[in-house]
Amino acid sequence: MARVPYLTPSDAPPSVAGPLAKLAPLHVFGLVAHAETAFRPWLRFGGALLNDLALDPKLRELAILRVGQLTARYEWDQHVPIALDVGVAQEQIDALDRGELDGFDELSRAALDFVTGIVDGEVDDARYAAVATHLPDREVVELALVAAHYLMLARMMVTFQIDPDPPAGPEALLRR
Repeated sequence: MARVPYLTPSDAPPSVAGPLAKLAPLHVFGLVAHAETAFRPWLRFGGALLNDLALDPKLRELAILRVGQLTARYEWDQHVPIALDVGVAQEQIDALDRGELDGFDELSRAALDFVTGIVDGEVDDARYAAVATHLPDREVVELALVAAHYLMLARMMVTFQIDPDPPAGPEALLRR
């Protein structure tokens, strides 16, 4: 059971009730809605990460899955359907879940290792160079933003003992 109750549109303060009503009824939204002044900006930032980056959506989703695999299964469960929707192969998802990176191209392996470094707090020169060889600076920064954002959420999920939700799927999380 979560350490704080999840807000719903009916019990949330007016400043977050409207935006909350437009979202899938996921615990993560009901949890973050407690941060009333940060909730709407956080939604805009999260929306930008999911919809407006130059970074390939496959790399974005692999990064989120890696953070989820290493820190909070909630993120993994929510993002597997999204990863499939943007073209990540089920075989790759299964391999990543087993901790195997053989079925990935050089860029994907470098990105996954880079994200691992972000989670572990150690992106050494070799990890950085491996990803920077394949991506322009903008996309390296975007990859780091995605990993760091989902790591922040993962730490909150663990701290507040968030309960699992059934996956909402891409239609609930992505602006089309």
